[in-house]
Amino acid sequence: RAHVERLTPMIAEVLRDADIALADVDAIAATAGPGLIGGVMVGLVTAKALAFAGGKPLLAINHLEGHALSPRLCDPTLRFPYLLLLVSGGHCQLLGVHGVGSYRRLATTIDDAAGEAFDKVAKILGLGFPGGPALEREAALGDPKAHAFPRAFIGDGRLEFSFSGLKTAVLYACHGQDVAKATPPGPGTKRADLAASFQAAVIDVLVMKCKQALRKTGMTRLAVGGGVTANKPLRKALEAMCEKEGAELFIPPLVLCTDNAAMAALAVEKWKIGEFAPADLDAEPHSV
Repeated sequence: RAHVERLTPMIAEVLRDADIALADVDAIAATAGPGLIGGVMVGLVTAKALAFAGGKPLLAINHLEGHALSPRLCDPTLRFPYLLLLVSGGHCQLLGVHGVGSYRRLATTIDDAAGEAFDKVAKILGLGFPGGPALEREAALGDPKAHAFPRAFIGDGRLEFSFSGLKTAVLYACHGQDVAKATPPGPGTKRADLAASFQAAVIDVLVMKCKQALRKTGMTRLAVGGGVTANKPLRKALEAMCEKEGAELFIPPLVLCTDNAAMAALAVEKWKIGEFAPADLDAEPHSV
């Protein structure tokens, strides 16, 4: 409903700010998925209507591809190929990015994504939603070594991720065995230490998997995308790892880490190669 209410007035405002008319636009772009289907449908249907009314080509953006290429929007020196860590509420993947439309998935999560684990642990600790920023603030008050939480698949050479066991370990460390009757802990050392230890475990896994992937692929450039990359301790840990490994790190500024319209700048690269979408394109809620 909010998308429906806000999108048309926002388009008019953007055109005014840019001092152009819709007729001056070369093409119309919109995210076609994956994502929550309601918002995706509103954006795509609006783009189709504008493209049809103005006789403009339609460009469909894959949300994950937007994350994969958005670091290039911020830093034109990022050259293909590069390793991408895509880490968000719905996805946790390592991808080899070889060009526009040329990607190789190296690893993914077998259960929870990192951002999903942040949200769920924040709920366990009574920190509210969205969990990532709240948990990061709480973790700054605690001891990251207070709890020896598991780091899945760290020592076996696999690149896959798993955060479900870590989430369960936090649950039992917080409440003991009787979790059905448990209530979230209040402010204090216990909650802060749980948050700090959980965050440290997630960061250790993400950084180690990136290091392993850089070594396995021989790539020397690491880009990071997705909302979890707004986490400052993660950014610092990736910087330290890349410095030791002799790799370049490319992270968008905080404002572009979470989902944002600037990701549609990918449409410019698709427009240059003439990769247009058909008018009967459907929105896609799931990644493929």
